[in-house]
Amino acid sequence: MHLTYDHDGVSGEGYLALPDSESGPAIIVIQEWWGLVGHITDVVDRFAAAGFVAFAPDLYHGQVASEPDTAKKLAMELKLDLAGTEIINAANYLLSLPETSTDHVGVVGFCMGGSLAIWSGTLSPHIGATVGFYPGPSWERHAPNWSNYAGKAAIIHCSEGDGTSAAPGIQEALREIVAAGGSATAFDYSGTKHAFFNDDRPEVFDPVAASLAWERTLDFFFSKLT
Repeated sequence: MHLTYDHDGVSGEGYLALPDSESGPAIIVIQEWWGLVGHITDVVDRFAAAGFVAFAPDLYHGQVASEPDTAKKLAMELKLDLAGTEIINAANYLLSLPETSTDHVGVVGFCMGGSLAIWSGTLSPHIGATVGFYPGPSWERHAPNWSNYAGKAAIIHCSEGDGTSAAPGIQEALREIVAAGGSATAFDYSGTKHAFFNDDRPEVFDPVAASLAWERTLDFFFSKLT
């Protein structure tokens, strides 16, 4: 359900789904550059069906894009410091819910959101596990303090079209997270294009790779958050 929350005097908006069990570990889902579109709300629902309390903050506050030029404009206009604050606020909100069964949350994101998800592990002690699907090629805008990954874990799903896990940005994240005392693993998906998980984009969607990446993501979050 779409909602606006207010926790400790801080408000935010997004899409929330709860598991049938009414209790579970919490997951934040970060949008692609298109915004909080149907694909992202469907991913939130899928996490809830798998047993998680899942929430996607609306980082564009109601704006969405249907073509690349608009999406690129929205992504470039996104203020990273404010987006980071909204992710932190979302984590605090989820931890306040009676349905949340753990004292830390996981974050997963796609494309632009993949970078934000990996970056979020540096922002809050309450974010303990992160998953990035085909994050961007550079961390220059984020300027992450990788040392905050001590004791945390990350996985990165890499498309062949983006240069696989050999891409410099992926290698930097893996190296710095491990150096900080965290764990980091990258998975390569042969023959895939960027956004291979997005089943609303048939020109790039790869059902076999998407299914495997989904299974790995669920296994990772269950192992790190429960």
